[in-house]
Amino acid sequence: MTEQEVLLKLTSLCASAEHCSYEMLEKMRKWDIDEQTQAKVMAYLTKEKYIDDERYCRFFVKDKIRFNKWGRRKVEQALYMKHIPSEISRPVLDEVPDSDYLSVLRPLLKSKERSVKAKSEYEKNMKLIKFALGRGFTFDIIKQCLSGDMDEPDEDDE
Repeated sequence: MTEQEVLLKLTSLCASAEHCSYEMLEKMRKWDIDEQTQAKVMAYLTKEKYIDDERYCRFFVKDKIRFNKWGRRKVEQALYMKHIPSEISRPVLDEVPDSDYLSVLRPLLKSKERSVKAKSEYEKNMKLIKFALGRGFTFDIIKQCLSGDMDEPDEDDE
């Protein structure tokens, strides 16, 4: 595959959806593109703003919280797996207010609570905490949901 063909494929791919630099490098490695060509293509894609890891990170964080109903820890881990540097991901994650996580977690816990079978309130709460931790939510967010009534909206939501 020539440099032009690689460039054409990757630009059309980036034009249709957000991608990070790691994904583009992986594609080129799978296509057995030499490192010199990879560097040229990456320089072009970055210069022309086809790929921008910070922009990708912002979209990724919003999508995973809103649609996949993930907590901060799980999103952080996914960004780490995509080789997004923490200098980029940490500020983006810090911008997300706790109210966003609470508005996602409350309905999740409410629906999970209906299906949890437990002998005591303590056991039920432990199962709900384990479920929420598995979704990547931090303990302080989980505690806020469980300590208050899950039906009441957060003060920030009003």
